[in-house]
Amino acid sequence: MRKLRWCPLAITALLASLVAVPPAASAQQAAPAAPILDPIPEDPAPAGLGLVLEKVAQLPESETSAPPTDDRLKRRNRINHLGELPDRSGRLYVPDLNGKLYFLDKKTRTPSTYLDVGATFAPDFYSAAGLGQGFGFVAFHPDFAKNGTFYTTHVERGDALETEEPDLPEQPNTGYHGVLTEWTADDPSAGTFHGTHREVLRFGFSGRIHNLQQIDFNPNAGRGDADYGMLYIAVGDGGNGNVGANGGDPQNLAVPQGKILRIDPSGTNGVNGEYGVPADNPFVGEDGVLGEIYAYGMRDPHRFSWDTRGSKRLFLAHIGEHEIESIHEIEPGDNLGWSEREGAFTFREDDRCHLYPLPEDDEKYGYNYPLAAYDHDPPADWNCRSDVGKAISGGYVYRGAKLPALRGKYLFGDIVNGRLFYTEESQMRRDPAGRDRAQIYELSAYTTSGEPVTMQDMAGDERVDLRIGSDAKGEPYLLSKANGTIWKVVDTREFAECRTGPARVGHATGARDWSPVTPDKWRFEHGQVVLAEAGEARPGPRRPFEYAVLKKGPAFASAQIDAEVRLDTPVSESNRDVIVVFGYRDDTHFYYAHLSSDNTIYPHNGIFLVNGADRVRIDRQWNANRSKGAPPAVTDAGWHDVRVRHCAGTGEIAVHVDGADRPVFTALDTTLGSGRVGFGSFDNIGRLRDLTVRGTPAR
Repeated sequence: MRKLRWCPLAITALLASLVAVPPAASAQQAAPAAPILDPIPEDPAPAGLGLVLEKVAQLPESETSAPPTDDRLKRRNRINHLGELPDRSGRLYVPDLNGKLYFLDKKTRTPSTYLDVGATFAPDFYSAAGLGQGFGFVAFHPDFAKNGTFYTTHVERGDALETEEPDLPEQPNTGYHGVLTEWTADDPSAGTFHGTHREVLRFGFSGRIHNLQQIDFNPNAGRGDADYGMLYIAVGDGGNGNVGANGGDPQNLAVPQGKILRIDPSGTNGVNGEYGVPADNPFVGEDGVLGEIYAYGMRDPHRFSWDTRGSKRLFLAHIGEHEIESIHEIEPGDNLGWSEREGAFTFREDDRCHLYPLPEDDEKYGYNYPLAAYDHDPPADWNCRSDVGKAISGGYVYRGAKLPALRGKYLFGDIVNGRLFYTEESQMRRDPAGRDRAQIYELSAYTTSGEPVTMQDMAGDERVDLRIGSDAKGEPYLLSKANGTIWKVVDTREFAECRTGPARVGHATGARDWSPVTPDKWRFEHGQVVLAEAGEARPGPRRPFEYAVLKKGPAFASAQIDAEVRLDTPVSESNRDVIVVFGYRDDTHFYYAHLSSDNTIYPHNGIFLVNGADRVRIDRQWNANRSKGAPPAVTDAGWHDVRVRHCAGTGEIAVHVDGADRPVFTALDTTLGSGRVGFGSFDNIGRLRDLTVRGTPAR
């Protein structure tokens, strides 16, 4: 449904009606909505799964068209996509925002320059300001093998602003042109471009960010389909589509900014005769509306992709302003709501720091709200007018054959910090109310030797500038501008996947099997280890008050601990907990998994290390900016299955509850490589039964 617009007469009538409201009625109006301080409370959950990365290539160094004023542009190069040519040659292509299009050899993956877009359009070609400026994207026609046709986008400044005119309505105070170009290669199989090019469309933007983003063809469309050969163009809002003269551009159907356009590059009925407007576009024939528009209401429509061999849906990764990084399904005529909505929240021009609840009558507008989203969670001292350093890097639904653990998952990441995510395509459903969002899971990363790493490690920089691509078979690749490197995902690996054997300890519920801190507080009966009396704080570092260490069997290096635990402290009491100890050396050196009903305070519900000092939280799930952790592990007085896996070699620790495939907590720490197992609490009571420990005896 399209957004309603107000004409001047309607506004005058509305103001008059407001003036006429009696004082008593005005006093009964609802108070203004309060800002939402944590728009998306649920954080990405641990996937318990990692991607094994193999380095494929490192692209040559490149420079911007002029010295950049923004340090974020000072990268080895600015590679921003990877795909495979649609000609069965096996060649991969990689565009660099600084101007060159590279091909990677099928066998060696050695890069070579196919086309220098920057040099072709110099001196007007511009890549020296704005994170997306320069040679933005490339899309090869499905028939490239025969017709040699492909399309690029790039940015121009300089004399072009005086000598060239945008074809579609430009923004006031235009400072940059975005240009769509068609290229035709004389020999599609050649390793270097020789041929011709022509300009298809020129856009005018006032700002240096959110220019032209991705362009692409629908891979699900075959010859004879209405969508075959239609080119989709993601057009940003110019960086200020929410304020000033450009405020409202994403909602204005008379301009191209803040939209996804759909054109026929082989047609001629467009405004300049260089392209066509498909007759089945959603707004064709409407007065005052651009027929090129396919969907609208966007800030930075960064990356889109179609689900191939699956639902065939079109997904868009959308970069937000205040807080929301989101994934949307796009259908003809959809309106994402920007700049009146950010994600499923109200955006207000008068408050640059917060989002607000949706109005009660919101569903009448028909906005397209996210299928999945995460928020920024900035620190308390964050300057809300600055970049918080989070932005979604869109990917695609994996339907390949080599990585069965990823099938059906929409893979994506964060551009800045390089975190890797997925959400299940089957759980990505539209919700007009904006409340039903698919859970996001965070993936780990590994080298081919099994070493846990982060993308910041791999990129050698805190700012990764992550991008995700794929080959023709749907196999994924990761790219970083920081060091200009490309990695292929060659395998998957479970988190904390290590050999836990050959030793096994079980049937350990007798008093002789355990060494408690305070023996009088414990009972060993009916096959259970019972902490019957709450512990008390002891001198020394802050650590669990009362626990018992398993004496039976050896100390373990890598180990898997399986048991059932129960909290006997009444549910009516707060801060209930039990702990599972591992890596125990002595009373001030050990790890423990804290299972609690409270996830809002630092010492609860996570994985901790006691290393001769107060316990330190080491799990990856604690969000310090919001003072919250993973969902509470134990909330009742029933028995719960608990599994703790500790891989001494890598330092991986995973805690699973009630047989869940995915862990509730994960950590990475190599401080203590081995030790004994235990059970206890801080100041609560509880019990354990059916304990089994499998592991590698410590040397």
